[in-house]
Amino acid sequence: MLIITGTMGAGKTSVLAEASDILALRQIAHAAIDVDALGLAHLPCGDCNNAVIYGNLRSVCENYAALGVQRFLLARAMQDRDQLELCRDIVPATNTMVCRLTASIAAMKQRVKMRETGLSQREYVARVAKLNVILDRVQLEDFAVTNENRSLTDVALEVLIKAGWISV
Repeated sequence: MLIITGTMGAGKTSVLAEASDILALRQIAHAAIDVDALGLAHLPCGDCNNAVIYGNLRSVCENYAALGVQRFLLARAMQDRDQLELCRDIVPATNTMVCRLTASIAAMKQRVKMRETGLSQREYVARVAKLNVILDRVQLEDFAVTNENRSLTDVALEVLIKAGWISV
């Protein structure tokens, strides 16, 4: 399992998609899962969103594993070790690598501002720096890759090479 983490605007979803395309072009079976998308809902229970996200992740991974998929590529801002361990327990993979995408706070705020044009834009932009501090503190990554002033393909290639999923 390869987890791509980073604060909002770091490019997790974009790099996930590009890495998936690279793997597909090389005929490497895998599943690419944007974990946050598994919980895009407003639930009546309020604080149960994480439980639903990880329940959905379990179901999705079981479906892929039943088809023989052994490589799982996830995008998720891992904010604590418990979230990482939960993913390790859910995803049927023997090895886990965590890659943190980095960029300047200004670049990440600008990306979020351009992407989130709705009601919560101000809140999301403010969250960039706060989440970055959390990720700095927990340091769950095995390696980091800079995602600024480079092509998306170069970033995704570096992630996959450093994770040992592909070679140059």
